[in-house]
Amino acid sequence: MGFQQVRRSLRSEIERQIKKHGYTLRKLSEITGINQGHLSAILNRNPPRAITIRQLDALATAFGQAPGWLYDLYEEECFSEGKVSRPRLVPYLIRCAEIGRQDCIESIVPKLLENPKHVSILFSVAEQLFETGKRKEAVPFYQHVIDNEKDSHNDRFVLAHYRIFQSLQGTNAEEHWEAVIRFAPYRKRLPEQYQLDALLKLANACFMLQKWNQIETYADELRALAMAVYEDQLRKKQSNKEFEPLKTERHLVVYYGQGFLAKGVALQMQGRYEEAKTYVQGYADLGWFQLLDETGRREVEKFRIWAKANLYTLDLLTGNIDVLPEYVDFLMKYPAEIPAGLLTIMESASKYDITIDHILERFSEEIDRFKQYQDPINIGRHYHFRYCKTIYEFKRGRIAKALEETLLCLSLADKMNHYQAFKRCTELFWEHRHQASKQQLSVFEEILKGGSTNECKNVVPSAYRHI
Repeated sequence: MGFQQVRRSLRSEIERQIKKHGYTLRKLSEITGINQGHLSAILNRNPPRAITIRQLDALATAFGQAPGWLYDLYEEECFSEGKVSRPRLVPYLIRCAEIGRQDCIESIVPKLLENPKHVSILFSVAEQLFETGKRKEAVPFYQHVIDNEKDSHNDRFVLAHYRIFQSLQGTNAEEHWEAVIRFAPYRKRLPEQYQLDALLKLANACFMLQKWNQIETYADELRALAMAVYEDQLRKKQSNKEFEPLKTERHLVVYYGQGFLAKGVALQMQGRYEEAKTYVQGYADLGWFQLLDETGRREVEKFRIWAKANLYTLDLLTGNIDVLPEYVDFLMKYPAEIPAGLLTIMESASKYDITIDHILERFSEEIDRFKQYQDPINIGRHYHFRYCKTIYEFKRGRIAKALEETLLCLSLADKMNHYQAFKRCTELFWEHRHQASKQQLSVFEEILKGGSTNECKNVVPSAYRHI
């Protein structure tokens, strides 16, 4: 089908709809908001004025047509004498992705990629989708960039890997690990402002996966890079009055502090408590940071509070139960610390067999709110709290309560798609199945899959603060 025929087919369909509805161009202009002169030029000028995808969508609405009307004919609006019209093609591909017109995308992308320079168009489409929150829709475009960009050191290539990594973040443990494996080799090729964010996100992903050695690696890199950037920024500010700070998602002090925090927690989870304390001290007082604005000062205060909380955590985990009353008072003063704090207290109670019923009662409303968690870190934290509570209830001979907690743990492990956690809970329930009620057995049978250990093991550490 020739170019002019496709153009006429698109316009003849529009003209047919105009006649069918009995619209004048003036009336159609009023309905669609499209300038009457533009409508006339689109339909009557030779050569006709090109139609934008927004105009086509407005016409579809005016004619009572479904979204995506005439999209299969719009492709030729994006090409003229072998040249690509980027201003029309990019919005067209974005709209196709938004409404699920994969047929149109699959038709146009191979033609576009006949010229390697057009990879930049697909990257632009992906970035616009990503920035408007349509990450799932952006992924195939980023993948086209990766598959067709010849220079693996090109910023587009590396950023495409980073964006896919960001897009695959979720509650699914397998997806987390897949995302880490695919992206991690490219992390050092990113520009510095992206690299800081990437290292923090890699550490976040690995917390969900209990990859403590990897967390240590990313934390070390994050601290080193943050300090290098800090020193460079400081020099530039001192020598240039018009200095502009590096643009990052978070304040620079966040990356530096999180490098210490992540390292400390990774050490804690390996039982290296005294080493962990030295890293807690690294973010306990960051007031010396010279590039602090009001936002930065707020972040420094957060780290100060987190350091105090995490020192309590390390004391409790090493058996210093005497600090428990002081820690409870601290949680009352800083309610934002209650979820992490309750996890620490529950873990310590399970580990050292101390009674904390009065504390659980005191924070019962906060514990009920755990069920509202939707983000991966807090779902993991909820799971670990419930698992430790399960062991706590078993040790006190409250079997019915313990089995209810086990079933809740099993459900959370399933939600996280965390295989080892799921196995652990399954074996625990199976061990005590003869004491379960018919209803508990029924629920268990619906989600049964495997078994593991009867020890309170962490999925997301209480000391971890997600940023």
